[in-house]
Amino acid sequence: MRWTLKPKPTEEKIEHLAQALNVEEFVAALLIQRGIETFEQARLFFRPSLDDLHDPFLMKDMDKAVERIEKAIANQENILVFGDYDVDGTTAVSLVSSYLRTFYPNVATYIPDRYAEGYGISYKGIDFADDNGFSLIIALDCGIKSIDHVAYAKERNIDFIICDHHRPGETLPEAVAVLDPKREDCHYPYDELCGCGVGFKLIQALGTNRDQTIEDLVLYLDLVATAIAADIVPMTGENRVLAYFGLQVINAEPRPGIKALVHQVKKKTLDITDVVFIIAPRINAAGRIKHGNHAVELLTEFNFEQAQQFASEIEQYNSDRKDLDKQITKEALLQIIENQEEKNFTSVVFQEDWHKGVIGIVASRLIETYYRPTLVFTKSGDKYAASARSVKGFDVYNALEACSEHLEQFGGHMYAAGMTLKAENYQNFKNAFEKIVQKTIQPDQLTPEIAIDAEISFGDITPKLIRILKQFEPFGPLNMTPVFLTKKIKDTGYAKTLGSDEEHLKLFVKQNNSEGLTAIGFGLGNKKEITDNQKEFEAVYCIDENEWKDKVSIQLRLKDIK
Repeated sequence: MRWTLKPKPTEEKIEHLAQALNVEEFVAALLIQRGIETFEQARLFFRPSLDDLHDPFLMKDMDKAVERIEKAIANQENILVFGDYDVDGTTAVSLVSSYLRTFYPNVATYIPDRYAEGYGISYKGIDFADDNGFSLIIALDCGIKSIDHVAYAKERNIDFIICDHHRPGETLPEAVAVLDPKREDCHYPYDELCGCGVGFKLIQALGTNRDQTIEDLVLYLDLVATAIAADIVPMTGENRVLAYFGLQVINAEPRPGIKALVHQVKKKTLDITDVVFIIAPRINAAGRIKHGNHAVELLTEFNFEQAQQFASEIEQYNSDRKDLDKQITKEALLQIIENQEEKNFTSVVFQEDWHKGVIGIVASRLIETYYRPTLVFTKSGDKYAASARSVKGFDVYNALEACSEHLEQFGGHMYAAGMTLKAENYQNFKNAFEKIVQKTIQPDQLTPEIAIDAEISFGDITPKLIRILKQFEPFGPLNMTPVFLTKKIKDTGYAKTLGSDEEHLKLFVKQNNSEGLTAIGFGLGNKKEITDNQKEFEAVYCIDENEWKDKVSIQLRLKDIK
């Protein structure tokens, strides 16, 4: 594990901001690292407001999209809301369809089958629209590259409105409107929205025609916050405002489907991490194990008893998903050892009966053991299909492009991708991929890195600091939970290992004559001897509040010790 201290901003900048905000200098440094350098930027950061949301009509084609939907409503046309089967897609479909249905009945939803149709707009979906008299399809979280599909629909007199957030290709589909803040010719002020976020801008624009204010639409933000958390988009600007208010909805008045999902959880207040680890995997499990429709049914259900029924089915899919990914991870790790590939620069594994819905999760799991670019293949029809995951700083998409002669198709981005190839090309591809990665990866990219925000002493951990750090939430990319380094600390003789395999470490630590602090290190049980006999050591950690029997105490969540 590499520890890297982030570069410290200039003393001048730090002093200026610390004085303006009346905070400690290291807190000012934390803010500057997040791009916050002025009092005004800090105000926007610490006091998110719905007034900070941008005018949806600043997005290219928004006026055309609204006009086409209003025309469909005036002419009593049937509208099909189409979206991807993951969290971003299913929440977006749930959001736009449930909003439209509040004033217009002729609205249906369509989620493609992950296995029969694959990702994005499908010909099967367009045929369904054609057979059932739909003349307008609103596509969410997909479609920016579906040029042929949109042309196919046009021949059948079906119009498309595309709401996407992925990077467009050279040409755009010939849809009535293409809403995508990443379009070159779109000057919308914020281009990091997720698919559900673009869907929210669409209903915000539709709402202006109905004399609705942003307050009338806040109830949809539980869906938007869930998508932002699950899709790992930057937690900055508009995303942070939407997530902040969305979390308030999740904790106060969530829709019955989300309430039913969190019903079993014992926590009083959910934060963004809980959304990532509790809500998102369950919504995702529907599309992985059964069908994404089940997620939309859950998220658009208004009867709580019925929602609980859907949630318990989804709970079952999630538990099946967990069993599958445990089992497949075990088999994949064994395969790496049997093939004597522990020392490779890549992990590439294949078994024909592995479940396609969990191979992406398995790839991420393998990286926890062998930290290197990883591909997990399974059989899909007469071909092999894989999910790729990468390590920090290494572009797996570029590596795949370099071996694309062996592939049928591939797509994705720097850290995650998907591909298919013919069975007879598997071994050649595997060899080529290993060679390319070996040639292009930097040695330090093969060791996990902990980026440290600041070095502090235990004396700096005050109630005031805790209050300020709470206002940094919600956390996410470009606004991650601050990680601190403290040196010369000792365990007070309390150290013990926890868990069935003694894999976790619990300490009670002090620095000089400071107050003692409880520290917990998940997966650090094997480092207990570093703390034995009150030897001094260094720790990197996040500061948490621990709730136990209605008492709240400060706890350090250790990331590593040495």
